[in-house]
Amino acid sequence: MVKNKLRLRDLFFVALYGVKARKGRAAMTSIGIGIGIAAIVAVTGISSSGRADLLATLESLGTNLIKASPQAGFFGSQEELPDGVIGMVERIGPVEEVTSTTQADLLVRRTDFISEFEGGGISTVVTSSELLDVIGGNLSEGRFITDGLSDIPVTVLGSVSAERLGINNLSQPSKILIDDEWFGVVGILDELKIHPDLDRSVFIGYGVASTLFDIDKEPTTIYLRANPNFIEDVVDVLAPSMNPENPDQVEVSRPSDALEAQQAAETAFTNLLLGLGSVALLVGGVAIANVMVMSVLERRMEIGVRRSLGATRREIRYQFLLESVILSGIGGLVGVLLGVAITLGYTNYTNIVFSIPVWQIFGAVLLALLIGAISGVYPAIKASKIQPAEAVRK
Repeated sequence: MVKNKLRLRDLFFVALYGVKARKGRAAMTSIGIGIGIAAIVAVTGISSSGRADLLATLESLGTNLIKASPQAGFFGSQEELPDGVIGMVERIGPVEEVTSTTQADLLVRRTDFISEFEGGGISTVVTSSELLDVIGGNLSEGRFITDGLSDIPVTVLGSVSAERLGINNLSQPSKILIDDEWFGVVGILDELKIHPDLDRSVFIGYGVASTLFDIDKEPTTIYLRANPNFIEDVVDVLAPSMNPENPDQVEVSRPSDALEAQQAAETAFTNLLLGLGSVALLVGGVAIANVMVMSVLERRMEIGVRRSLGATRREIRYQFLLESVILSGIGGLVGVLLGVAITLGYTNYTNIVFSIPVWQIFGAVLLALLIGAISGVYPAIKASKIQPAEAVRK
């Protein structure tokens, strides 16, 4: 007599029935795998989104921006740059654009009702109309300080400064107090991701700074754009060009390096979270193996009856292996959906680019299935070794 062997498709439905018959246990068993997969998808998704946002920021702002400023003195005082430093920088061949700012020690307040000791940590920066073009900044509202506005008491607010001063838009005319002089607000900047110090500043022109506060045009910070092919060469010669006698007193940096360093730090933290997610997956795999072993012991009668009716050891083995894979697959799919939802919520909250590579989603599901298959090997082998007569008798 020829035995009718069950096809893999039939065995899958038999295994699915076994899972559905124990819905509560199946749900609890899948939770461990789901949590682990959700953690891995969320962590890798947030990391990928952060990396995509970094690349988008670097692409829009460029990596050829260089910032130079005097080193802090021995007692914390700010050293001064030599006279004519702008001309020295412009003579460097690969330099394409140059602008400067001067830090002014002026108190910024919303009104004169606020105490002089409560300035809100806002700096005053004296600058020219070229600043935004060189640093890659954008206006949220209004306009920047042009040459025609340089001599007029008007100001532009950084994004953080606008928030602290309570000026979120320019629908109504607004003014602020800088020292004892009133300045009209003509613009608000978007966030400058690689210039947090400028976000916390208000900007005024050189003309009005000289007239009202007797501030000269000697810069405290130089911003420049250089040919990307010679960026390292410019960094090497910039300090000696700006201060030939004391090049060590000039600090040269690339603002884009700060973003890349931040991304490196976030990558290290991501690896830590991935480790925790892997532990959750391991725990979930052990839980599935434990539940499947218990299921084998509880279903000895069922296994014996099926063996008596002609089921082969191979079919019994595949049935329980498929049950384990189904449990982990359910947990994996739920975990992927939860991880994507967490990533989407985080990117919306932080206003960064949402980016999860498709291969990460498929990889997470395959990882869950692999863990289920590994966890189900021992219970499946144990089930296939049960003798029909012994199982039915017990």
